Amino acid sequence: MRTRGRRAFGIWAGRAGSAGPPGSRIGAIVGACAVGLLLAACAGAPASDRAGEALPADAPVVAFYGDSYTLGTGASSPERRWSSIIAADRGWAEFNPSVNGLGFVTNREPGLGGPGTDLVEAIVTQEPAPDLVFVTMGLNDNFSMPSRADDIRAAIDADLQRLSEELPDARLVVVEPFWYTDERPESVEQIIAWVRAGAERVDADWIAGASHWIEGHPDWMADDGLHPNDEGYAEMARRMDAELRSIGL
Repeated sequence: MRTRGRRAFGIWAGRAGSAGPPGSRIGAIVGACAVGLLLAACAGAPASDRAGEALPADAPVVAFYGDSYTLGTGASSPERRWSSIIAADRGWAEFNPSVNGLGFVTNREPGLGGPGTDLVEAIVTQEPAPDLVFVTMGLNDNFSMPSRADDIRAAIDADLQRLSEELPDARLVVVEPFWYTDERPESVEQIIAWVRAGAERVDADWIAGASHWIEGHPDWMADDGLHPNDEGYAEMARRMDAELRSIGL
């Protein structure tokens, strides 16, 4: 685990989510093409820094490389997504160009993700350069399995290697890919294993267990049944906060 970085990061308390009854309504995930299209098709421009917050000029810059679960699709407003909650609590300047439906290989074709499709390029060229980078990608690649398994594995390694090499002063935090139903196709564990191995190769921090954070709680899901609602994102922020405190962030 590397602890490099130009600025110190504070430790703050998290926010608790609420509980609810277990349950899930989606089965046969691997073959559910319609579900995959829904996860990939939520239109909207990439989110940018949280507005309305006065931060000091030397506030740590934190970048988020993710899909709709990091963009905050399903939340009532951007500041209620998990990334903005933890950034605000810690006094971080958030750079969040995450894109709906994106994976390491899924929906990378020109035009599908808009101008922010190449998020790695956006992050490594961000000025000022990020002090900390979160990688929360992989959910949507399940819809490209198993036909693109080799491409996914190669893309994971390439993206993490590029972030490590082009941002040598940044600390990398790689999060176990999120998942959204209680049913879990075999591809979920396979992609998790590839992402974890990639994180180890670049000596990044690894956050385990994130694919389970909202399972068993349909009340934490937005009306579309695919993305968290405000309560779901609050729970994700609570769990992320605990994990980050455990690694000194």
